[in-house]
Amino acid sequence: MSQMLLIHDQLREMILSLDLGPGERLTERWLEGRFQSSRTPVRAALARLEGEGLVQRDGRNWTVAPIDLGEIEALAEFREPLEVTAVRLACARAAPPDLDAIEEMLNACRPEVPREEWHKVGTDFHVEIARLSGNKFLVTAIEAVMIRLSRARWLEVWTESSREQAWSEHRRILGYIRSGQSEEAAREASAHVRDTRDRLLRSLNADRRGLRARGFAIVGAR
Repeated sequence: MSQMLLIHDQLREMILSLDLGPGERLTERWLEGRFQSSRTPVRAALARLEGEGLVQRDGRNWTVAPIDLGEIEALAEFREPLEVTAVRLACARAAPPDLDAIEEMLNACRPEVPREEWHKVGTDFHVEIARLSGNKFLVTAIEAVMIRLSRARWLEVWTESSREQAWSEHRRILGYIRSGQSEEAAREASAHVRDTRDRLLRSLNADRRGLRARGFAIVGAR
């Protein structure tokens, strides 16, 4: 793996896990020292992260992109038809062993499991359902959406009630796919996307002042 990709992957993980908070200032000099790298791979990694919507230019420097409430709403509008199409196709194309693997993944998330694992499995669930659709373009699009939502979802999985609600919705979707009930699966997937949007916006708006006190930049309409 090239040095640019190593820097990109490590920096992206720091951003998605909120080790680097939304709105935090980044300098190329600090990144060069942090990753023991020259400027060229650092700049290339930042440019790639900019394309993913995770950093933005701030004059000669960079900042971690803020969490944008308007973007969360727009992503839900974009995501809903993708998820609905994915579950419809999965109903027709998924093999039982593949569904068993997803169910095992969900079963592994118990109350004592760290929040990091809940967050990862929540993302993997949607990507794996997209894979079962057999459509590589759906996989790419849903992966990109889940990356853009990752930081907001990290804040959501902080509460046990939110985690449990999301998991019950995942299980219903999987159950409908397993039984080949495409209309029910599509309806549940649509409701899940909307409910997730509402939970994220409600959580972020409710704790907006507290998040800003922690130095997190939250922008967009209330």
